[in-house]
Amino acid sequence: MEDRKTVFEYMAQLFTTFGITVVIFVVINHFIGDEARSMSTLFALGSAGLSSAVLAELLLLALIITVAQNIFLSDILIKNMALILRNILFFLTVMVAIAVFVILFGWFPVYEVRAWIGFLVSFAVCTTISAVFMRLEERAENKKMQEALNRLKK
Repeated sequence: MEDRKTVFEYMAQLFTTFGITVVIFVVINHFIGDEARSMSTLFALGSAGLSSAVLAELLLLALIITVAQNIFLSDILIKNMALILRNILFFLTVMVAIAVFVILFGWFPVYEVRAWIGFLVSFAVCTTISAVFMRLEERAENKKMQEALNRLKK
């Protein structure tokens, strides 16, 4: 069972997600920002940077991701659901949120099939990387708990 989190721990989680997202977009922007300027509001400033509107949109997305993490990937609300199903629901929620942002904020042309394929491929890659990190974190935590249990047994 998890300890109760404070508002500061939720904020740390939110801003960690936001920071990583911004770094990813800054790197992408550096390489394709000028070329994508006319196709996406994400790159409206070209390689010169990210606009305040985009930063606010990314912060809102980070908030949605943080809420979804705490709903699906912790034991706070859902305790009896299989972990794989919780992960699927988490990633599905994030994918739907991003799709809504694409439509609402013009992140890329809605009717451009190549853009959606690029989104799905990049989402799959990021999901895979995220799942690997979550699994590594889980293993490290399990190892730490097992070591503590072994110390108690001695």
